[in-house]
This record gives sequence, C-alpha cells and structure tokens, in this order.
Amino acid sequence: MEKGIISSKPKKQRKAHYCRPLHVRQACLCSHLSKQLRKQFGRRNLAVRKGDTVKVLRGSKRGTEGKVTGVDYKKGTVLVDKLVRKKTDGTEIPLPMRASKLVLTDVDKSDARRFKGKKGKPAEGVGGEKK
Repeated sequence: MEKGIISSKPKKQRKAHYCRPLHVRQACLCSHLSKQLRKQFGRRNLAVRKGDTVKVLRGSKRGTEGKVTGVDYKKGTVLVDKLVRKKTDGTEIPLPMRASKLVLTDVDKSDARRFKGKKGKPAEGVGGEKK
C-alpha cells in the first residue's frame, strides 16, 4: 500500500487514533467555546487544559460547572473537580468525561504561549478588541 493512500476502514481509523503519539492526541482533546469566548477568540474550539472552567453538556451530570483538575491524553478524558463518584467505603474518585461532552466557559490565561497569534489575547484585556 502506498504512503499517500489513507484507509477509510473504521478498524484502521480506530487503530490510527489509539496509536497516535501523546503530543498529537493533545490536539484531539478540544472542546467547544462558550458564545462569549467565541467572540473573544474568533474561533469555535480550543484544547482543554488544567485550570480551565467547563460545563457538562451530556449525561446525568448535565449542567454541572467546575474547574479542570487534570487531562488524561492516553485515555482521552478530562477530570473536573465537581464530577466525583463515591465508592462503597465512602472515598470519592473523579469521574472522567470526554472533552466533546464539555463546553469551555472560562480559560486559564496564565500561559501567554497558549494564545500566541490568536485574535483575543488575554494580555491585551478582556474582550479582545482590535486597535
């Protein structure tokens, strides 16, 4: 098989997805932006990072809003501080969620490199006005 030909078989697509290196998987863990953030950044989605605030769109925890405590690139899941499940002994464990089931309501603005070249740079001020 030639290098330029890409298979459309679902089995090969799944295998390619699960065999991707972690730095490529990071780009796959994106979530939609809220309407205010869409206007600010001029884009539809953004990669989820620790420290962002997200809102759950699907499942029994729908409507829950909380901070991202961790991102698991290997499993492709996001951990949110308010999404926990109690075990029988009473300890709480985090409930992993897929990034596609979340919407970003606020982003962590501590890393300037994250917004390098983006329309609404947080360093310029909230709102992303053009000069």
